[in-house]
Amino acid sequence: MKHRIAVVGGRPAPVHGARELGIDVVLAHAPGQFDPAEAEGHVSQIVTGDIADTDALLALLAPLHEERPFDRILTTTELSAVPVGEVNAKLGLPGTSPDVSRVVQDKALTREALDARGLSPVRHRIVTDEEDAAAFLAEAGGRCVLKPGKGAGSLHINVVASAEEAARAFEAITAFGYGGVLAEEYLEGPVVSVEAFSQGGRHVVLGVCEYRVNAHFVEWECSVSSDAALPHLPALHWLTAGVLDAVGLQDGPSHSEFVLTGSGPRLLETHNRLSGNGIPELVRRATGWDPARLFLTVPLGIESLPDSPPEPLRGAAIRFLDAEPGIVSAVEGLDGLEVPVRRLRAGSKHPHTIPFLKDLADVEAAVVVGKGVGDEVAPMDSLLACDNGYSVATAATREEAVARCADLASRVRFVTG
Repeated sequence: MKHRIAVVGGRPAPVHGARELGIDVVLAHAPGQFDPAEAEGHVSQIVTGDIADTDALLALLAPLHEERPFDRILTTTELSAVPVGEVNAKLGLPGTSPDVSRVVQDKALTREALDARGLSPVRHRIVTDEEDAAAFLAEAGGRCVLKPGKGAGSLHINVVASAEEAARAFEAITAFGYGGVLAEEYLEGPVVSVEAFSQGGRHVVLGVCEYRVNAHFVEWECSVSSDAALPHLPALHWLTAGVLDAVGLQDGPSHSEFVLTGSGPRLLETHNRLSGNGIPELVRRATGWDPARLFLTVPLGIESLPDSPPEPLRGAAIRFLDAEPGIVSAVEGLDGLEVPVRRLRAGSKHPHTIPFLKDLADVEAAVVVGKGVGDEVAPMDSLLACDNGYSVATAATREEAVARCADLASRVRFVTG
């Protein structure tokens, strides 16, 4: 193998095809957080341990680096970004600094970095108690958002419109305990994400994803390339580059979420990682450029980024299957779908919500069923509950892909009780 890297955490997509690219991959992961069968054919070694702790990660990887040096240690896992940056610094390897990852992960620090450059103005502050939360609500005009100062996955995001709601949200977020309680003004408009990749400070937008969300802000449908974003594309491209410059990100993938308000795009949050929800695969289906592949090839100099943002050639969508909460007694409607159907075994629990997605890369449309008889369907109140399965489709346009996903999803019925 010409190159040797360690990949810390993440889903299976980024390591697929590594051997064919001449890349020897050591995968470092947390026990029980991945399916070894999805990675074994693509990596030379799998090691497990605490990948969210710098000392533990260093103890895991330093002996392997001494035995045969890594060219890079990479991660697309949020909780490992700072430890990987610190391990890279200790081993003298290039990569995003831990300080940049700290700013990206701390939503208040991200807002401060933007404020310093006059970008994407959004009223915000860390609130210290229930009275402070109620005071911010009044200042914001009677409606605001309370959420953890760190974190992702739609966990504990609360839109509040009264002092009582603010108090309950503050108590719940404090009990959750992840980065304090951040209050922000409520932003009205469609939500989109910009999937970008950076190299030496040059930021290239690879795709723009459109979302449909439920009352808990769970993104249950994602599609590329966004039609809602079309009037805002120049502003989104400019603002994405400004956001990434403001937080100091020079290299690697990024996933930035924006609300398209009447005053223009406003940042919700940014992440220095690949997106979840299968969005990198949607970008690949729509444009031919695969962010998961670039995660491996660009840092090693195997491939370069496009000179300009690629134009979408087709549309792509993914939709998570929903059902009434309860215990599954039957799964109906799978016969006659006329697309590949993959099923998890009843009673099994996959480490992530989009199993088999990379295996289905060559098919136009497919359905994956994640629950069987005896399994429990939970309320879809976070991305963690999007494990009932999904439909995925590619079509001539985004609208057609969305319609194909909706049709397939509507024909799958979980009987629960």
